[in-house]
Amino acid sequence: MSKFYILSAVFLNSVSFAQSPSQDSTSLRKIFDFYLTESHCYKNLEYLTTQIGGRISGSTQAAQAVTWAKKAMYEAGADTVYLQPCMVPHWVRGVKETCTTVNIKTKQKTTYTICALGGSVATPIPGLIAEVIEVNSFDELDKLGEAGVKGKIVFYNVFFDHQHLSTGTCYGETVKYRWAGPSKAAKYGAVATIVRSMSSINNDFPHTGAMGYDTTVCKTKIPCCAMSYVAADKLLKELKENPKLKVSLKMNCATLKDEPSFNVVGEIKGTQKPNEIILAGGHLDSWDLGQGAHDDGAGVVQSIEVLAMYKKQGIKPRHTIRAVAFMNEENGGAGGRAYLEDTKKNKLKHIAALESDAGGFSPRGIGADTTLGLYKKLVSFKELLNPYFLQYIERGGGGADISPLKQLGVPLIGFEPDGQKYFDYHHTADDTFDKINKRELELSAGVIGSIIYLTDMHN
Repeated sequence: MSKFYILSAVFLNSVSFAQSPSQDSTSLRKIFDFYLTESHCYKNLEYLTTQIGGRISGSTQAAQAVTWAKKAMYEAGADTVYLQPCMVPHWVRGVKETCTTVNIKTKQKTTYTICALGGSVATPIPGLIAEVIEVNSFDELDKLGEAGVKGKIVFYNVFFDHQHLSTGTCYGETVKYRWAGPSKAAKYGAVATIVRSMSSINNDFPHTGAMGYDTTVCKTKIPCCAMSYVAADKLLKELKENPKLKVSLKMNCATLKDEPSFNVVGEIKGTQKPNEIILAGGHLDSWDLGQGAHDDGAGVVQSIEVLAMYKKQGIKPRHTIRAVAFMNEENGGAGGRAYLEDTKKNKLKHIAALESDAGGFSPRGIGADTTLGLYKKLVSFKELLNPYFLQYIERGGGGADISPLKQLGVPLIGFEPDGQKYFDYHHTADDTFDKINKRELELSAGVIGSIIYLTDMHN
C-alpha cells in the first residue's frame, strides 16, 4: 500500500467516530427522551431510601446498600460489577440526644432539638451540666481565652452569609466551626460545644455532619452537637435573659472498631478504547438521621442510569464507561482512597471522572478541570446542552470521592444542580424520598448522561 493510502486510512480511522453537531443534537434528544420516559432513577432511589434508609458507614444498612447497588448495576446493563474493599469507620449515635435548660425565674424547663456530630465522643453517662458561652467566630473564642471558656459549653452561633449567591459558599464559610470547633474550644478548657446547624432554613431539624478532633491543638476530646435553627434562637433568647444559663446535655454516641465495606463499580467495556475509562459516581453512604435521598442517593442512581442509557438504547461506547457507588464519603473518604489505590495498582487510565453530590434538583451547570483540555472540550458542547437547562460551564470541578484521582492527572467534572434548597435537607432527618421531584431528578440525570456520552464520542 502506498504511503498516501496508509496515511489516508489512519486519518479516516481517527475521525470515523466523530459526529457532526446535528448528529449530536439528534442523539441528545433521544437520550433525554429515554431519561424522561424510561429511566429507573426515581424507582431505584425510592427503593434505596425507603427500603434501606440511612446508610452510615459500617452499619447494616450500608452493607445492604452495597448488595442493592451491585444488583442495580447489573440490571442497568453493566457487563461487569466489581466490589472494591475498604475499611470504614463505624460511629453510632446511640440513644437520642437530649439538651435542656431551666429558667431561673419561671423554673420552666426548655428542651432544645440537637443531634450529635459524627465522630463525637459521648457525654458522661449521667450527662453534663455547664454554663453556656456564645461566640460568633474563632477570634471571639481566642479573645475569651481560658478565663472565659474553661468549664463551659461553647455555643458557636454562626450564620450563612446571604450576600453569596451560592449556598455552597455559605456552607464552606461556616462548616469550619462544626469540624474544628470542638478542639479549639477544648484548648481553653471547654467541656462541650454546640454549633448552630449549617443551614439557613428556620425549622427544627438539626444538621449532623463530620467533625474532627485535632490532637495537635488539644488532646482532650469533648462532646459536640448541632442545634436546629429554631432551637438555637430559643437558646439565644434564654441567654439574653440569663447570661449565666446552664445547659444540661446528654449524648450517647460511640466510635466502634472499623468495619470492612466496599465501593461498587459497574462498567460497560469500550469498543474502541477499552483501556480508557470515563467515570460517573456518587456516594452510597449517608448520615443516619434521614434516608439520604438528596445526599447522595440521587447521585448514585444518576450514575447507575448512565449504564442503562447506553445498554437500553443500544449505544456502543468507544471508551469503558464506569458507574461508581463510593463508600464512606461522609465521615472518612475511605472509598475515594480505595478507588485511587486500585487505579494505581492496575495502572488504569481515566480520561474523565464526574461526580454528582449536590442533590437531586434541576440542572444548573458543571465545573470542569482544564486538565488535558477537558474544560475547553466541554465548553464546545455548550450550545448542544442549552436546551436542557445547563446554564454554565465553569473552570474547576471535582468532588470528594473523585478528587484523589487528581494526583494522577485525571480531569474532573463536578455536576451542579440548583443548590438553593440543598442545605435545607443536608445531613438531616428531613432528607427523605418525598423531597425528590421526579422530573428534576431525571433532567439532571439526562445532563449527566449527555456529558458522559459527548465526552465518550469526542475523545
